[in-house]
Amino acid sequence: MRLGILGLPQSGKTTIFNALTRGDAPTGSMIGGGRFEVHTGVVSVPDPRVEKLAALFKPRKTVYAQVTYADIAGLEAASGKGELSGSLLAELRQMDGLLLVVRCFEDDALPHPAGSLDPRRDLSAMHAELLLNDQITVERKIERLRDELRKGGARDKAQATRELEFFERLNTALAAEQPLRDLDLSPDEGRALSGFGLLTQKPLLVVWNLGEGQSPPEISDTHPHIAFVGLQGKIEMEIAQLPAEEAQVFLSEYGIPEPSLNRVIRLSYDLLGLLSFFTVGEDEVRAWTVRRGALAPEAAGEIHTDMLKGFIRAEVVHYDDLTALGGMTEARAKGKLRLEGKDYVVKDGDILTIRFNL
Repeated sequence: MRLGILGLPQSGKTTIFNALTRGDAPTGSMIGGGRFEVHTGVVSVPDPRVEKLAALFKPRKTVYAQVTYADIAGLEAASGKGELSGSLLAELRQMDGLLLVVRCFEDDALPHPAGSLDPRRDLSAMHAELLLNDQITVERKIERLRDELRKGGARDKAQATRELEFFERLNTALAAEQPLRDLDLSPDEGRALSGFGLLTQKPLLVVWNLGEGQSPPEISDTHPHIAFVGLQGKIEMEIAQLPAEEAQVFLSEYGIPEPSLNRVIRLSYDLLGLLSFFTVGEDEVRAWTVRRGALAPEAAGEIHTDMLKGFIRAEVVHYDDLTALGGMTEARAKGKLRLEGKDYVVKDGDILTIRFNL
C-alpha cells in the first residue's frame, strides 16, 4: 500500500509525514524551478493480532504488513499554477491513494502564501489541481484516439470508437468538476483506466493539520472514497519521535486517543478496500494485505506467485477462533480449521495455509 502526501506550500506536509513515519525529515524546505523532492517512509501497520499470534506460535520472525508514505516536498505546482510536471505525475500515479494535507493552524512565523487561512479554499484549490491534470491526460488520449480513427489503423475501428466514447464521457465529468472516483464505472472500465493512474480516481484522505486544541472544520458531505481526519500535526510529530512509554504520557496529556499513524492507516485500509490475513508457524508469523473481496488464489499470490500458479486449496481458520481455542490442534478438533477452494472469499483476520503444486 503506497500513499502519496500532497499539500499547498506551508501546509505542513512533511510534519504530517514525520508524524506518520516517526521520521525526522527536514520541514519547511522548498525547491524552486519546478523541481521537487520526495521523502519516502515504510511503516509497519500496527496490529495487535500479530502480537497475539506471535505470542501463541513463538516464531523466529514476526512481520507486520507494510504501508509506504511518500511526501512530495516543495509542491509549488499544486497552488493552482497549472499542469504538474511529468516526473511528479509519474510519482503520484504509482500511489494507491492520496493524502491531502490542509493547513488549519495559525503561525505568525510561517505566513500562509495566500495571505490568509481558509482550509476550504485550500482544499478546493487542490481538488481543482487534480481535476485539471486528469482532464489534460484524458484530452490527450481523446486526441490520439481521434487521430487513430481519422488515419485508420490495424486496430478494430469499433473498439477504438467505443474507447473514444468512454474517454469523452470521462472528459465531460471532469469538465463538470466531477472527480472520476464519483463515476459508476464497470469492472472492465475500471481495469481499462488502471494503467493511467488518474489522480481523481484514487481514494482520498483529507488531513486537517490543526493547531494545539483546534477542532477540524465540519464537513456535511459524505463519500465512500473520501475520508477526513484532524491531526495536531506538530504535536503528533513530536510525540511520534519519543520512546513508546513517554509517547503514551504525552498522548494522554493532549487528549489524543491514539497515535495518528493508527488512525490514518485504519482510514486508508477502509478507503482502499483492503484487509489483512495471516500466515503462521514456528519460522514466521506474518500479516499480508489484500483487496477486500479477493479470492483465496489471489491471497496465495500475495505470498508467492508460485502459490497462485499452482493453487490447490487453502486451509483456513479465523483469528478469533484460533485464539479463543488456543492453537491449531484445538481448532482442528472443533472443526474450525477447514479446507477451501478457488472460490473462497478471504475474510479479514483469516489465517491461511496454502496447498499448491507446480
